[in-house]
Amino acid sequence: MPITVVATITPKPDRFDAVRDSFAEAIPAVHEEDGCELYALHAGKGVLVMVERWRDGAALEAHGAGTTFNQLSEGVKDDLAEPLVVHILEPVPAGDPAKGALS
Repeated sequence: MPITVVATITPKPDRFDAVRDSFAEAIPAVHEEDGCELYALHAGKGVLVMVERWRDGAALEAHGAGTTFNQLSEGVKDDLAEPLVVHILEPVPAGDPAKGALS
């Protein structure tokens, strides 16, 4: 069963661009990881949000243990205002099936 993850990244205000760029640079490598179905960075006022979908729990675990994620996390840790907040989610489809869940 696919796994959806939403991770909130809160950079220090003066490090926002650097953190965004670090994540953007890592995305192509993550897209090549086995089981990655979606790894999409979004920016808001003072916050970055990564929306992810993995084929299954094993693929997500491999990503979390992998070199790309760990190098990225280590590289930005001093630039964050607070620790990463990661939510592993299950779908709750509602309404129009095409609009009520990530596909």
